[in-house]
Amino acid sequence: MLVEIVEGTLASVEKEVETAIARTARSPMIRDAHDFRAGIHDVRLRKLTGRSYSALVQPIVRDFPIEEMNPGDVFFHNDVYLSEGGIGHLPDLCVTVPVFHDGAVVAFVQAFGHHDDIGGAVPGSMPSHARSVFEEGLMVPPIKLWDRGTPNRAALTIMTRNSRMPDSLAGDLDAECSACLMGARRLGELFDRYGREAVEACFDAIISKTTETFRRELLAKIPEGTHVWEDYAEHDGVDEPRLHTQRITLTVEHSAEVPLVIDFTGTSPQAKGPINHAGDYAGGVFLKKWLAPILRNLADTPERMAELDVNEGVVPLIEMRFPEKGTLLTPIFPAPTNARTFVILRLLGVLAGVLAKATGGRMPADQETIRYTGVYGEDADGAPYLMREVLGGGSGGRWYADGEDTIHVVPDSRNIPVEFAESRWPFRVERLGLAADSGGPGLYRGGLGYDKHIRMLRDASFMSIADRSILSCWGVNGGRAGRPFTVEIEGREMEGLVDDSPVRAGEVIRVRTTGGGGWGDPLERAPEAVAADVRDGKVSTEGARDDYGVVLYGPRDDLRVDAEATEIRRAGLRALLPGERPFFDRGPGFPSLSGGLPHAEVDIV
Repeated sequence: MLVEIVEGTLASVEKEVETAIARTARSPMIRDAHDFRAGIHDVRLRKLTGRSYSALVQPIVRDFPIEEMNPGDVFFHNDVYLSEGGIGHLPDLCVTVPVFHDGAVVAFVQAFGHHDDIGGAVPGSMPSHARSVFEEGLMVPPIKLWDRGTPNRAALTIMTRNSRMPDSLAGDLDAECSACLMGARRLGELFDRYGREAVEACFDAIISKTTETFRRELLAKIPEGTHVWEDYAEHDGVDEPRLHTQRITLTVEHSAEVPLVIDFTGTSPQAKGPINHAGDYAGGVFLKKWLAPILRNLADTPERMAELDVNEGVVPLIEMRFPEKGTLLTPIFPAPTNARTFVILRLLGVLAGVLAKATGGRMPADQETIRYTGVYGEDADGAPYLMREVLGGGSGGRWYADGEDTIHVVPDSRNIPVEFAESRWPFRVERLGLAADSGGPGLYRGGLGYDKHIRMLRDASFMSIADRSILSCWGVNGGRAGRPFTVEIEGREMEGLVDDSPVRAGEVIRVRTTGGGGWGDPLERAPEAVAADVRDGKVSTEGARDDYGVVLYGPRDDLRVDAEATEIRRAGLRALLPGERPFFDRGPGFPSLSGGLPHAEVDIV
């Protein structure tokens, strides 16, 4: 069937573009950590592929009419406020290439990735204490970076001159431009083979299939009504730590033309620091596609969930309602945005939470699985270096299985390999493993975070952009919260937002990333499953006893369950519980929605 051929070709081209970028890029962030994405859009600006997310084409056609585009053109932008919501912070650089057939534009191939440095107040272009976007680096509105196959050397020179890592930036941009041009040629061949009318009819069919599948298989499982859930970013890098609210009011009406309404009213005011996200552009179309993958958790089976792509077909099903200008999701230029991950990643959990309320818990517990940590300084030759890494954490326990360990919420992204890191930068990685007991206890345990120890060989500066250092990932349906993120340098506890904390040669940086929340009552978990977790180093013997009520004996490689002592221990723990476990567990001292303080120095705004 032609639709299947076209659908497979689109997926193949998208994968080929990403593979080409990964093989030819220069920076560790792009080449090794894989913090970049490709996407294919049609001439109506609809995203056709669903394996990954991407930025938007809207800002390009807004400033450059389609009729004036030429083969070999490459467009570029990274301006957050002029990106229609598709770019979150300045290090995300986006290239867009039009696809031609019979002299007319028929589609677009796009790539955007998180680059090493685009200028600004600190190495890496993510100053945690920024008060305006002007401190965060070079802003470039949509421009024509290549004109009919000829690079704009002046624009490239300006960008590389503003970067602390000019060679990496130039190499990465060249890789992305070349890969997208290659992808455009591949798509042009598809149109040459089958004709524009037939291919565009297939595009319509692909998008319509997604719309109907999500409506029939997923949205139908959400009862009609209105539900509210909120969660919080802990701090913004400028003010003293306080909780910045992200709230979703979800309204479901199956007979409506747009069955799902997501209302962000109640979200906190715009922060002084860089945790804002400009999401209220182009009708919130980027956030629709960003949040829609959460709906896949409603699929009948995990296998079916993995089959469901998120393309433009989800957009007609969702209406976004934003509060007035001047909130975390509707910031006013030039509010800083470089740590906007605190908001857009938290929104994934907020949507999961409100769906858990609506469906009686048939959703995963919370996860917070991305943080930037790194060091910078000079190597033995006196050359400046920057090591920045995206470290994942544990995902939440699910109604059918434990959470996954050390996953990255950005598809296909990963930590930097130890062997590469030690050969390139002046430090040793003395430990890279699982953070025992970090996953929330539950009938299905939350996934574990990383436990990483780095010993510096030269004096340097430490940086961190991380949330969940005060609060925990919540458990659901009786599951308990996971453990929060921590960083210590020789016993000195670091804050989540740090730009330039000194670390001396010989000192060890210890990073423990967050664990996901648990799902279901941990006292219902099979004792043998708990014993297996202890044997695997995922749960300590103390955690088995205190969290799961399981008493073990024997050496670690031959642990046995003391059935009688376990029965007594679990009965004692149940007697201590004040009635039923809460549906949501946010961790010790976390405030209820009606108020309260989780920490003596933290307020809710």
